[in-house]
Amino acid sequence: MAVRGKDHIVSDTQKASLGPEVVLAELRKNGVTHVVWLPDSETNWLYLLMKAEPALTLVGVNREGLAFPAASGIHAGGKKPLILIQNTGLMESGDSLRGWTLGMNVPVVLMVGYRGWTRHGVNTDTAATYTERFLNAFGINYYLVEDGADAGRISIAFQEAERTKRPVAVLVADEYHGFN
Repeated sequence: MAVRGKDHIVSDTQKASLGPEVVLAELRKNGVTHVVWLPDSETNWLYLLMKAEPALTLVGVNREGLAFPAASGIHAGGKKPLILIQNTGLMESGDSLRGWTLGMNVPVVLMVGYRGWTRHGVNTDTAATYTERFLNAFGINYYLVEDGADAGRISIAFQEAERTKRPVAVLVADEYHGFN
């Protein structure tokens, strides 16, 4: 069975999970050249696909705050970065986000693992409690991506980042299932 999404037909499989193939397809579609990230175990299957993708360069950082100057430099060099980061690392990186991407008008998408988020609002981790508040405090728009049917929101985030010359976040609510 298939479900009609806003712009396309979505199969039950796509609707059920945000698979790494779906995420990689969105990165390709939006011309991402570099993925800046702190390697972690939650994104293993996405990592394997990105590593095998000849159009992508993976830029590992040893601290989340370093993702923002790296992405800003990549952008200044004429390429298109994406920052792949967990919500806890994003919050730790507030000053770097402010000074490098907001201060330099860098149109970058932040793909944020929304650790602790639940659809029912009963958060088991305070990281989820503060994520949206953090983004709102910095004036960063965001789009929730919960499953494959929401994947088009990734492209919307890229379009908005380009139009506004500001970072835009994609909150990946299916963190533990979609990337693995």
